[in-house]
Amino acid sequence: MATTLFNLTGKVVIVTGGNGGIGLGMARGLAQAGATVAIVGRNEAKSADAVAELQQAGAKAIAVTADVTDKAAVAAMAERVLRDLGRIDILVNNAGINIRKPPQALDIAEWDSVLQTNLTSAFLCSQAVYPAMKAAGGGKIINIGSMMSIFGASFTPAYAASKGGIVQFTRSCACAWAADNIQANAVLPGWIDTDLTKRARQEIGGLHERVLARTPAARWGAIDDFAGIAVFLSSAASDFVTGTAIPVDGGYSIMG
Repeated sequence: MATTLFNLTGKVVIVTGGNGGIGLGMARGLAQAGATVAIVGRNEAKSADAVAELQQAGAKAIAVTADVTDKAAVAAMAERVLRDLGRIDILVNNAGINIRKPPQALDIAEWDSVLQTNLTSAFLCSQAVYPAMKAAGGGKIINIGSMMSIFGASFTPAYAASKGGIVQFTRSCACAWAADNIQANAVLPGWIDTDLTKRARQEIGGLHERVLARTPAARWGAIDDFAGIAVFLSSAASDFVTGTAIPVDGGYSIMG
């Protein structure tokens, strides 16, 4: 029963920003569960390395170079995946950036860049894959939020706005597309050891110690901590789960 519930053999998944960090951790888990993976990103060499890693582990994977903030590029990406892999069953909207400045210091170009990369890309990609999922009789959308979907921070006005928006966008898709058997859920990572947070630790004094002190699990997360939640939200095991925002944070968000 468990094997069938979590088996993704024959399924095709798109992971934006899948060539590193949390996206790569999810791609690894999905590939291990049997899915064919399309890694989407702007860095061609990095995507090629991720695909090579997945292929060496026995998975079927391709790389698609695309700017997910551009509607035409997203449409072309979806068409390419459909053409090369035959279907689209799962979408992971993981592409993201951050610019750490207080609100008064952030200029409009920086605001726009973060909102477009983190939030508009999820809208464009979800809209692009919807026809294929509807035609297939269902699908799964996983949007990557953040602790900043829940909390505020002085240095993340655009990032927090984008990640709060991700949760509300997820709920809208869950309501709109339930009749098409498409489940949409958000994952809210805690403090995870990635290139993005390495920069944060350099820029924000004492961050490392504060994170450890507040996290019941007493460690930073690893990208492979996201393999399981990705498989669950992509599989038949979550067919009656939609519109949720699930923290994967070692308990950070519930620490008093």
